[in-house]
Amino acid sequence: MERFKSGRTRVTDEGHSGWPSISHTQDHIGRADAMIREDRQITVSEVAAHLDISYGSAYAILHDDLGYRKVHARWVPKELTVVNKQQRMEVATQLVRWYEEDPSILERIVTGDETWVHHYDPDSKRQSMKWRHPSSPVQKKFKRQPSAKKIMLTLLWDMHGPILLHFQAHGQTVNSANYSAMLRNKLKPEICKKRREMLSKKVLLHHNNARPHTAAATVETVQQLGFILLQHHPYSPDLAPSNYHIFLKEVLHGRRFTSDEEVKEAVHTWLREQPKSFFSAGIQKLVEKCNKCIVLQGDYVEK
Repeated sequence: MERFKSGRTRVTDEGHSGWPSISHTQDHIGRADAMIREDRQITVSEVAAHLDISYGSAYAILHDDLGYRKVHARWVPKELTVVNKQQRMEVATQLVRWYEEDPSILERIVTGDETWVHHYDPDSKRQSMKWRHPSSPVQKKFKRQPSAKKIMLTLLWDMHGPILLHFQAHGQTVNSANYSAMLRNKLKPEICKKRREMLSKKVLLHHNNARPHTAAATVETVQQLGFILLQHHPYSPDLAPSNYHIFLKEVLHGRRFTSDEEVKEAVHTWLREQPKSFFSAGIQKLVEKCNKCIVLQGDYVEK
C-alpha cells in the first residue's frame, strides 16, 4: 500500500535477476565448445553428462550461446582430389568467360541426359511427409522397390523447352553407335524444325561424361553436325542442368503406369505443362553454379 501511495500504478511484480545459474557459466560454455570441436557427432545428453548439468542447460549452451545446429552430412558423388577441383574450376571459368563476353551463348546451349523411367517408383521420403499433431497416431511407411518394368528416356532441351524426347527400344543399350545415330537422325532434324536459327550460330551441345557421350565416334559425329561440344568434368552432376533442375523421377514418384505408352504420355504431359521460364531458369542457373564453383575453389556446389 505504501508503494501505491508513493506513485506506483502497476500491480505486477518488477523484473528481477532470480537465482544465479550454476550451470550456465563461461567454464561450461568453453568446455562444451571444446567437446564439440573434438567430436562433431557428440550428443546433447553426452555433453550434459560430461559437464554434470541438466539436458536443458546443455541444450541452451550449445544452441543459444555457441550457435551450434546439428545437420546431416551432404552426399556427394565422389571425394574430389586437388586435380579434380582444378579441372572443375577450369571448365567453370571457361563457360563464365564466354558468358561475360557474349551473354547470348545461353541461347545456343542444348543440354540433356538419359534416365530410367519406371512403371512405378515409390514416393521419396520428402514427398511422403505429412503434417502430424501430437495426438495423431504414428505413421508407418514400408520400404518399396521401383518396378522392374522401365523405359530409358533421353531428353535434350534448351532455354525454350524440350527439343527431343527419345525413348530407347527395349533390349537396346545406349552406346556410342546409337547415341550418335540419335544425334544425327533425330536431334539435328528437330533443331532444324524447332530452332533453325541456332544452326547459323553453332549449337553448343552439353552432356555429361558417360562413355557413349565421350567416345571418339560420338565426338566425331558432333563435329560433323557442326555442333560445338561444351566441356563437362566427370563427377559433376551439380554442373549439369538435367541433374540439378529437371527431376523427372521426382515428378513421377508414387504414380503407377500399366504400359510404356502411359509412361511416355505422363512425361510428355509434364513437360508440356512447364512454362518457358522453367527451362530458361535451368540454363541460367548454369552460369550461377559455375561462379559458385569458382568461389569454392572447385568444390561441389550446394543445391
